Amino acid sequence: GFRKERAALEQLRGHRNIVTLYGVFTNHYSANGPSRCLLLELLDVSVSELLLHSSNQGCSMWMIQHCARDVLEALAFLHHKGYVHADLKPRNILWSAEEECFKLIDFGLSFKEGNQDVKYIQTDGYRAPEAELQNCLAQAGLQSETECTSAVDLWSLGIVLLEMFSGMKLKHTVQSQEWKTNSSAIIDRIFASEGVVNSAIPAYHLRDLIKSMLHCDQGKRASAEKALCSPFFSIPFAPHIEDLVMLPTPVLRLLNVLSDASLQCEEEYEDILEDIREECQRYGPVVSLLIPKENPGKGQVFVEYANAGDSKAAQKMLTGKIFDGKFVVATFYPLSAYKRGYLYQNLL
Repeated sequence: GFRKERAALEQLRGHRNIVTLYGVFTNHYSANGPSRCLLLELLDVSVSELLLHSSNQGCSMWMIQHCARDVLEALAFLHHKGYVHADLKPRNILWSAEEECFKLIDFGLSFKEGNQDVKYIQTDGYRAPEAELQNCLAQAGLQSETECTSAVDLWSLGIVLLEMFSGMKLKHTVQSQEWKTNSSAIIDRIFASEGVVNSAIPAYHLRDLIKSMLHCDQGKRASAEKALCSPFFSIPFAPHIEDLVMLPTPVLRLLNVLSDASLQCEEEYEDILEDIREECQRYGPVVSLLIPKENPGKGQVFVEYANAGDSKAAQKMLTGKIFDGKFVVATFYPLSAYKRGYLYQNLL
């Protein structure tokens, strides 16, 4: 797997939604003798961990859209290069705090389309029907009529998005007889359930997008490029406060720090600004600091660090600190929005 993964990552280098391979080294101290290792960029939280935090509630539309777009961009690129990932699941989609996007990792099972060397691909619960069939036949020592294509990746992503929306693990659902006979009805039921509190129209667009990826017939499944044209991607969503706590970025946002009175008094405002800058610089160099005096964002403090490692350290230390008699709440903030001067109105 090592050689194959290395070759795939070298071929796929340069796409922002695919993990970057920096190099290769030999670990001489492993228990089983020297082993070859890949040196990859450091990424953050996985979709698997995000699902744990949102269990039974589902992720926000902003997060689902962000993840769906990023992974589809990665898939469109790697499919265009003739590769199939063949192991797409929540554990293999990671957030990059520095670049503020989701990235695909783990190319250990990937193969060039038409050149499949491993018969057992994909993980239980995210395995496309044609890969399931191929596995069964391979176990019986038989050859499958149909080759697995890039369509297997879209099936897996469809399941991941359905899990993000519902907040439920769907392994048993997708292995049930009912799913095999009428998966469409189950998807409708998930989208119509009481627990799901998302607004109607975007939810229908997402539902249709997921259905287009979960056709049992791989020939009818949407390609990554076609899926990116879904109307679901034309709707602007704002992140929830939970998203901004879960997904680190180089920008920190402090809430519950300033009162209206201190915003009014120029001298007090300057003093507070200095105090905050001093406190924040203890965790790393501060690139910029902004405290809007008007809405949106009135009285919120935005601190831009040189890198996400510093802002993560600051977020840990500042949350729950008492400043001017008030408990500080520290969340992250999308760097792209901050740079554009776009401040979301989502207070506590």
